[in-house]
Amino acid sequence: MCNTSTLLVVNNSYPGPEIRVHRGDTVFVNVHNRGKYGFTIHWHGVKQPRNPWFDGPEFITQCPIRPRTNFTYKIILSEEIGTLWWHAHSDWTRGSVHGAIVILPAENETYPFPTPDGEQTIILESWYNGNFKKIIDKALAAGTPPPQPDAYAINGHLGDTYGCPTDTIFRMEVDYEKTYLLRIINAAMNEQQFFTIMNHTLTVVAVDASYVRRFKSDYILISPGQTMDVLVSANRNAGQYYMATRPSSDSDVPPVDFITTGIFQYTNFVGGSNASLITLPAMNNTDAMLNFISRIRNTNVTQNPPINVPVDTDINRRVFITLAVNDLPCKNSKCVVSDGFAASLNNVSFVYPHIDVLQAYYRNIRGVFAENFPFLPPEFYDFTGNLTGVVSAVEVGTRAICVNYGDAVEIVLQSTQMGAGGSHPIHLHGYSFYWVGAGFGNFNGETDPSTYNLVDPPLMNTIDVPGTGWVAIRFFANNPGVWYMHCHFERHTSWGMSTVLIVRNGSTIETSIRPRPSTMPRCHRT
Repeated sequence: MCNTSTLLVVNNSYPGPEIRVHRGDTVFVNVHNRGKYGFTIHWHGVKQPRNPWFDGPEFITQCPIRPRTNFTYKIILSEEIGTLWWHAHSDWTRGSVHGAIVILPAENETYPFPTPDGEQTIILESWYNGNFKKIIDKALAAGTPPPQPDAYAINGHLGDTYGCPTDTIFRMEVDYEKTYLLRIINAAMNEQQFFTIMNHTLTVVAVDASYVRRFKSDYILISPGQTMDVLVSANRNAGQYYMATRPSSDSDVPPVDFITTGIFQYTNFVGGSNASLITLPAMNNTDAMLNFISRIRNTNVTQNPPINVPVDTDINRRVFITLAVNDLPCKNSKCVVSDGFAASLNNVSFVYPHIDVLQAYYRNIRGVFAENFPFLPPEFYDFTGNLTGVVSAVEVGTRAICVNYGDAVEIVLQSTQMGAGGSHPIHLHGYSFYWVGAGFGNFNGETDPSTYNLVDPPLMNTIDVPGTGWVAIRFFANNPGVWYMHCHFERHTSWGMSTVLIVRNGSTIETSIRPRPSTMPRCHRT
């Protein structure tokens, strides 16, 4: 893991450049593709009101930016505040093409906590000794799972636990008695991550660019795609303290359990750190997972939008979705197995079309997608229990969930033990949704809704569905467009664990999709 790899990166930087803006800004980013294959960029967590054209997922809202061409994105910020990120949204290219979006308070707006003395972006990453696109292309062709990462990284550095030179460790220099805002992003490919700074208390203040009720913890748990804003005070004896990250998993096939380190270094201190002092929850410590995520609550501060949770009488669109890892016949000449891996939502494994879904929807091009994603699974069984004798057929297709503008939507996401089980970080483009409920076992539509938190549920754009349980989310469908919903474990997305949410236009211009820009990248078959 200490070798040099050739990677596609942005502006010769890994991670890529940070974009710093203010709440409510509109930003233009011109992307020049000097690589060897097409890709797109997604602005993760930016709602892009009425503006799906620039959301970025390949073959969902646009076709790839071809080599030796460029494309300018228009990024419309609205209520988001704190930290988001941008990343490639084509195959596995996001592994090396990603960076932070820092959204500062608008003019005359303050933080809902004392202004920190400094800040630092922390990006947690998966490191592979190879080209990300070639890795997944080879695995998909062979019908085999992609390999485990060779290491994990903090801001592109592998730390001092892999036997690499000491200059590969990330260092954050701090002054005694100063408070710092950490902007933490999990850009790992397939791994939830614990993160800590030894002997220091972390205060969580925001999740997914929305402020939360502040709480203190010795560690955080962050899923791929998620962002967290965390305060830390340099109030210990001057020295060098490890920051550290390791994966978290409840799967029968867990990720490789490496610990990656960085240094939280007090100014003018010279001395060493002791790796034996690193304490993090064990990778399979589900109590640590639950203890952390159960404390995330919305906060009624003026810097947040007013809490507007759809109540039971509002809900007019309910969707119950099962998440599963499956297998399908491997039919190409490079297969080394008879059945390759697939993944599905309600037994539908998503297939990318040859032109983007948004263009087909906007121009009424037939044969590209179907508006018939099932709102219930095709069969009910003991999803989180013993699956002996259960044969759950999977079909492939490009099928969309369609709702009307203004609908009050509830989606229940139910994990299954199909495949190796395990949790799934589900990301919905174009929206922040309220995480209103969660539980273990099979969702019970009669009794479980009584446990929902409709008072202060957090606003999220990425939610982790526990491997033996379910989560419930609610939102008003007030952003017309075509919006991708998918697992943020890249191997699962590659296998088809995704769908498209289409929110139809309302009755006015202000409730309808903006006109299609003339500069959209051309698809090969149009």
